[in-house]
Amino acid sequence: MNYEKHLYESTFETEAQLEVRNLARKFARDRILPLVEHDELSQTFRPEIIRELGELGLTGIPTEEEFGGMGLGYQEYIAVVQEIAAVSASYAVSVCVSGLPQMILQKFGTAEQKQKYIPSLASGQAIGAFALSEAGSGSDAGSLRTTAKKEGDHYILNGTKLWITQADDAEVMIMMARTGVDGAKGVSAFILEKGMPGIKMGKKEKKMGLNISHTMEVLLENVKVPAANLLGAEGDGMKVALSALDSGRITIGATALGVARSAIEESIKHANLREQFGKPVLDFQGLGFMLADMITDYHAAKLVVQKAAYLKDQDLEHSIAAAQAKVFSTDMCMKVTTDAVQVLGGSGYTQEFPVERFMRESKVFQIFEGTNQIQRIVISRALKG
Repeated sequence: MNYEKHLYESTFETEAQLEVRNLARKFARDRILPLVEHDELSQTFRPEIIRELGELGLTGIPTEEEFGGMGLGYQEYIAVVQEIAAVSASYAVSVCVSGLPQMILQKFGTAEQKQKYIPSLASGQAIGAFALSEAGSGSDAGSLRTTAKKEGDHYILNGTKLWITQADDAEVMIMMARTGVDGAKGVSAFILEKGMPGIKMGKKEKKMGLNISHTMEVLLENVKVPAANLLGAEGDGMKVALSALDSGRITIGATALGVARSAIEESIKHANLREQFGKPVLDFQGLGFMLADMITDYHAAKLVVQKAAYLKDQDLEHSIAAAQAKVFSTDMCMKVTTDAVQVLGGSGYTQEFPVERFMRESKVFQIFEGTNQIQRIVISRALKG
């Protein structure tokens, strides 16, 4: 249909970016789409999907080739994430969260840590997780209370983490814990492995969306972690976390783009086919203008996210661009998916059409990887003289 050229036109993409985008699009539509509605309702996560994505090279896009990745950049990475998210935001988030330990280990890990952990993550054979948040430390991450006490050649970790994506399936988890003074300077980062004695899963959160992707409480009871699993030096934990969040904000932006695009596609189809008063509802200015704003905002957000990915690929300062990409794209996605439900009317409010799922999924994009209020604080602080 004619609208497809407006949705799928490439925006300054290279041949390599289009190639991985098309590969991810085909896999998502052929393999994930037939399962997604059932699995969202049944809260079924399929690790084999991640393994199959790994076989295509799509779980290690920006990871260096020597560690089993594709050695590409974030511009290729966000192209892949968008296509997976257009079908399943849950699996897009899973790929992104497994990507965080890879990015962290490449930047902060020792040679031994890199060789031990990155290849299995990059290949999709292992699933990763990132554990920072606690009940009393969400946006104020530096106030976390989980402790790590040095005893000989080990650290003993105790505490509780909340809202940890796919912790129940993760073989490798980057864990933040307090080794020193109060505040951010006392936080350190550790590599935890599945099966370490003392790691237990608490409650699985009952969420309004992203139900394929499990969000877990993680209980740590005298978990013995080798000192060799410390990332960087003691006190580097917040530096590790903030670096990861900068990267994660770009991929969450890409996830929002994928969901928004699918919502727009469903809206345009419906507006062309649904007739009232003898003509397609798209011909009514009130609805036509709504769709015009939806697709315009989508393309504006796409450019903002691409800019942040470009700056990261060029190893240029990108913290502010990442915050802008995250806040603009996720706010866009929330508005676009809400408007999509409105465009479909009564049908949009039913589970017969996917736009109600897109709307429910979009809300959390404004919350995780740093709330959009935090993003605005980051951006506004950069404006101080």
